[in-house]
Amino acid sequence: MDIRPFDPIQYKDRQRQLWDSVAVGWETWWPVQEEMLQCVSDRLLDMAGILQGHLILDVGTGIGEPAITAGRRAGSAGYVVATDQSPQMLAIAQKRADALGLKNLEFRVMDAERIDFPEGSFDSILSRFSLMFLPGLFTFLAKIRRMLAPGGKFAASVWGTAPQVPMASIAFDLAREMFHVPPPPAEAPSLFCLAGGILERALSHSGFTDVHAEELTCTLMLPSAKALVQFLRDVNVPLVSMLANQTDEQQAGYWHALETAAQTYATTDGSIQLPNAVICVVGQR
Repeated sequence: MDIRPFDPIQYKDRQRQLWDSVAVGWETWWPVQEEMLQCVSDRLLDMAGILQGHLILDVGTGIGEPAITAGRRAGSAGYVVATDQSPQMLAIAQKRADALGLKNLEFRVMDAERIDFPEGSFDSILSRFSLMFLPGLFTFLAKIRRMLAPGGKFAASVWGTAPQVPMASIAFDLAREMFHVPPPPAEAPSLFCLAGGILERALSHSGFTDVHAEELTCTLMLPSAKALVQFLRDVNVPLVSMLANQTDEQQAGYWHALETAAQTYATTDGSIQLPNAVICVVGQR
């Protein structure tokens, strides 16, 4: 099988397009997402030690988390700069912040690996579910550490190993089985690539101290297997990318098969409850 070498520039261009394309879906499903993931935002803020008046950077904020939670905690004396590569996602984040009357947030379209603020600019830096999409993780971590004030903390979350995240793994496993999708190149980012202690080691290697990790369980709750399929169609960028080369007929067959497979997780009333492992990691400059 001919597998092309990984091209980080091409990958990032494609990622930007994909995230813009799912922005509407993320806006539709954000109440469901945040019901599941608000505990992650809260824990990241606690681990980073965010207080009233802090200056905070949120990298890969998407439609606004954990930036919005951080803005509330930092208060009017604090300030949050939130970045993302997708202008469509950030437009939704801005709309959400405006609806809440938050004036201490600033959203910037910015490639995470090109972020460049002066040394010591921030008391805390956050990243929720974005690091696993970065081709140049170590370069990014070195920059982040430099931008922290002495003693400042960087707190990030990533997904656990694939079997521990059924809301994604059941979909990926089925796609690989049906379409014989090859695994990504070893150097390519992937949804689960920073689990198993990899992120903790990367922070330590990059000079962070007092590095430690905690695991949370976040349960996705949806009314039916059909709703789960629609959710994944609307928000799961890696899955959308995986299916992009299949015909419309093949994709229709896949979504039907996925709905059948998801019934395994249905409760007696037909609703779906999927517990998913999240790893939260913190390090100090």
